[in-house]
Amino acid sequence: MKVPKTWPKVNLTPNARVVLEKRYLMKGDAGRAIETPEDMFYRVAKVVAEVDKDHGYDEDEIRKLTKEFYEMMVTLEFMPNSPTLMNAGRDLGQLSACFVLPVGDSMEEIFDAIKNAAIIHKSGGGTGFSFSRLRPKNSAVRSTGGVASGPVSFMKVFNAATEAVKQGGTRRGANMGILRVDHPDILEFVSCKEDNKELTNFNISVGITDKFMKALEQNTHYDLVNPRTGEVVDMLSATEVFRNIVDHAWRNGEPGVIFLDRMNVDNPTPLIGEIEAPNPCSEQPLLPNEACNLGSINLRAMVRLYEGKYEIDWERLGHVVRLAVRFLDNVIDANQYPLPAIDEMVKGNRKIGLGVMGFADVLIILKISYASEEAAQYAKEIMSFIQTHARIESHRLAKERGVFPNFIGSIFNIELRNATLTTIAPTGTISMICGVSGGVEPIFAVAYTKTVMDGIPFVEVNPLFEQYAKEYMFYSEELMQKIAERGTVRGLPEVPEWVQEIFITAQEIEPEWHVRMQAAFQEYTDNAVSKTINIPSSAIREDVAMAYKLAYELNCKGLTVYRDGSREGQVLTTGTSTQPRGMAPLPIEAASSIKPRQRPEVTTGVTEKIEIGCGNLYVSVNSDEKGICEVFTNTGRAGGCSSQSEATARLISVALRSGISEEVIIEQIRGIRCPACMRREGVNVTSCPDAIARIIKKNIVKGGGEDVKPVEVSGANKCPECGMPINHESGCVVCVHCGYSKCS
Repeated sequence: MKVPKTWPKVNLTPNARVVLEKRYLMKGDAGRAIETPEDMFYRVAKVVAEVDKDHGYDEDEIRKLTKEFYEMMVTLEFMPNSPTLMNAGRDLGQLSACFVLPVGDSMEEIFDAIKNAAIIHKSGGGTGFSFSRLRPKNSAVRSTGGVASGPVSFMKVFNAATEAVKQGGTRRGANMGILRVDHPDILEFVSCKEDNKELTNFNISVGITDKFMKALEQNTHYDLVNPRTGEVVDMLSATEVFRNIVDHAWRNGEPGVIFLDRMNVDNPTPLIGEIEAPNPCSEQPLLPNEACNLGSINLRAMVRLYEGKYEIDWERLGHVVRLAVRFLDNVIDANQYPLPAIDEMVKGNRKIGLGVMGFADVLIILKISYASEEAAQYAKEIMSFIQTHARIESHRLAKERGVFPNFIGSIFNIELRNATLTTIAPTGTISMICGVSGGVEPIFAVAYTKTVMDGIPFVEVNPLFEQYAKEYMFYSEELMQKIAERGTVRGLPEVPEWVQEIFITAQEIEPEWHVRMQAAFQEYTDNAVSKTINIPSSAIREDVAMAYKLAYELNCKGLTVYRDGSREGQVLTTGTSTQPRGMAPLPIEAASSIKPRQRPEVTTGVTEKIEIGCGNLYVSVNSDEKGICEVFTNTGRAGGCSSQSEATARLISVALRSGISEEVIIEQIRGIRCPACMRREGVNVTSCPDAIARIIKKNIVKGGGEDVKPVEVSGANKCPECGMPINHESGCVVCVHCGYSKCS
């Protein structure tokens, strides 16, 4: 779909264009984008607006609404969740980001859930599960005369299935695993991610109950209940279990906590079912077989200058909120759901999740410190306004189109089109598209060092900080370099104290203020708030315990804590020091294992087309100063074994960066025979691997040009795709350089 030529263009940063081209824009056979960012926004706007044909709107009205939706996106005032941008108007047509699936206690129900999760992951969604219905480990199984293996063992099966799907490189499979704190296997669950190599496609959270929190407060024991029989089978000390949860969260960030009773107090349709799990980042509590589509308003785009003073343009914000609610309500009907049961549940409740991004930027522009009561009150003012106007529009839509089908028996006393309206979701890549801070998170660094194409490092500075530095006459290249080395402006005499206060970074904020900010947004959010409580490596276990308890006291629906450096192999997230923080020395066995070197940010190479038995194979061979470092493949329009070729190329790339010579690799894959190649006349290769081997052979001597320099990333947890720093935010890891994100 091509956007009309007279419609406005989008103003994107270079980084945003890279992210869009790599992850969102439609691509042709050669893997190159065949649509512009404007075409993408038009494609999405048109598909979503055309839903109104079912409500009696004519072509002129549809075109007008399409333009309104389009302009809301190209002005970067609103952005829907990634699956909507990727899939609207395309064959897949799956537009939701988050799902929750039921896991029953029978073998048939368990493997139905695994199958359904694979279907959802393939379509670009993430899944949440409660494993609390599964009978505990070593329980009797009457049908076989054996014993049950318990929830954790089945979680490993779910994890393996997710690993096999991996969503084709655009969105990676992500799961949330919940186990109630009163399940007999709770201690095994709490420790199931002690090894960071286990359950790599899961976030895990303990489902905390009010009874448990009361027992914790009173320092008493609480009951463990067999979900199969409903019988109390044991008791545990609430204090000891809580201490165990805190210890593991301090060690590597998991488990988080989900306050199940709090979620169900706000369950809008209690007669339909009980909420037992959220999506992978915990912002969307959902019923079994329910999904939700999300979108976020760019608050920074709502700031206007009035009489020399910056403030929110409330009139514009109200208009965008109402238009965004209409957009998201239409997405429900434009969506092609992966399972009939999900289609039925979603359309029965019509939940949407409208949130925000760019909040930290707004505070900086208004010269308000994130860690302050003023900031918390401003958060409440903004979110209360958004919730109010969202309900106004949902009420209007209900009058025009009808209430959501499960409205009778709901908690509402006014007619609404949607059972929920507001959510604070992660905005990893969509906030990069808009060029703003993510979600309601603080900034992660004022400056950092980045390496460009010629291998020369340069300092990337927060643009708002650079603006203030120049405006208030304290800018210098030397100062920017110093800040990049430190990652913070705290304690620098060159920087005014008020500037130090408003440019406070995530790890400099006391855990209490992180929690209070989450609670401020939660007060006016129908669903939940996805936020990571980032704490420095020096934090102690009592800091984590305080955060969990305060979150419960302040009516949050859950909490995720991440201590810097707490996951094996992670080093500083800011600055340029290469020394790890908060890490014990690695054991000798781990230190001696072979691990591939990181892929350089910049490589040089060639792409060659070669004829195979089922069409054309395009093979790209890229090199750095050490020689060939990676291989990519694409199949032509006629098809071919694309997945096998991609797997072969990935394994070759890993082998090359692990020090295995090109000759050894060629020897292993040269001459492998494929029936399709052998049968087709005129084809000179025997298989796809044979074709790859031949092209590697041709390019061995071309590797290692003198103009290609290695890229080193200093002081960062490295992105697995580009090797640059990643941040832990909103329950995800996010790379601000290439758009990589992973919610586990």
